[in-house]
Amino acid sequence: MQGVHNKSRVVTGSIAGAVSDEHQAESDYPARWWRMDEGGKLVCELCPRDCHLKEGQRGSCFVRRRQNDTMVLTTYGRSSGYCIDPIEKKPLLHFYPGSSVLSFGTAGCNLTCKFCQNWDISRSRDADRSMSTASPAMIANAAVNCGARSLAYTYNDPVIFAEYAIDTAAACRQAGINNVAVTAGYINPAARREFFAHMDAANVDLKSFDDSFYYRLCSAHLQPVLETLAYIKHETSCWLEITNLVIPGHNDSHAEMSALASWVYRELGADVPLHFSAFHPDWKMNSVQRTPAETLVMARQVAQDEGMHHVYAGNVLTPDGGCTFCPRCKTRLIDRAAYDITYYHLTANGHCPHCQWKIAGRFGRFEKAFGNQRIPIKIISE
Repeated sequence: MQGVHNKSRVVTGSIAGAVSDEHQAESDYPARWWRMDEGGKLVCELCPRDCHLKEGQRGSCFVRRRQNDTMVLTTYGRSSGYCIDPIEKKPLLHFYPGSSVLSFGTAGCNLTCKFCQNWDISRSRDADRSMSTASPAMIANAAVNCGARSLAYTYNDPVIFAEYAIDTAAACRQAGINNVAVTAGYINPAARREFFAHMDAANVDLKSFDDSFYYRLCSAHLQPVLETLAYIKHETSCWLEITNLVIPGHNDSHAEMSALASWVYRELGADVPLHFSAFHPDWKMNSVQRTPAETLVMARQVAQDEGMHHVYAGNVLTPDGGCTFCPRCKTRLIDRAAYDITYYHLTANGHCPHCQWKIAGRFGRFEKAFGNQRIPIKIISE
């Protein structure tokens, strides 16, 4: 790997020690994708919310603010923490299985999901939530130092800190590190083009196949997310996987699962991995029960019946829910236990060794899985 400037060193530590104790001031980094309307309002054009801002106001995401008749990103260079994870946790199961990924995020979100399971970060209105500071080059250097194959922009949605993510992604590519976006895909076309041009893989959270669900529970709409999915698949080289969080009584009907899988099969293709994940009570939906394992089994079967090749059940133990099979000869190729790989039987270039079918994804030589580890780190400037 090539080195990068602005060196840093990595210090591993406990969960509690993952973030610096020093409070850092908000940044006033010049933001992009905005315009002034005829009435003097600043219109943020990053995402479909199109927030109209008076002087001093923040967008719905909280981190983009009008300041002196321009827009600034208040979280550029600031993070809510860093952690080395297995790539399977993102979840990405067809992108260098078994590899490690350095994960980080900031604060805020442009959706208001009532079921958010990272709400303490994504819904934060506390400027001190992002306390650890690092330049793009420092983060890229840290990924090299900790032996990560990829860097993941996650925890909250990287769309809202797109300028920081893009600059960091450029530094990572220079250092030979892959870039992974974990996102809801709620982004406008102009920003979408540049953002995903810098990403090597993405897991997009398709929260429902019902626009009323998006409106009622997320203050958003379905169509922009579908457009993002189609764009990534057909207009970029970014590897795509999709996650659907199954919430009892809200998006768990057979009809909706069938419609979702049918659309993915028809518009994106049978080889896009589709993950159904279990909901647990959180944020503003504490009264909703956990997703039963049998619901995920049903969802997986529905999607397979619609023709999808790679369908996974996450967060709960289900028969074959984490296994990868050859679509042609049905040979079991990868067994997983949670985020660990217990059996791997693909060739180095991603073919089934029995029938030589090319399995969709990005693969390399597999030696040992990173496994069920979560290693918080600090990034310290040298």
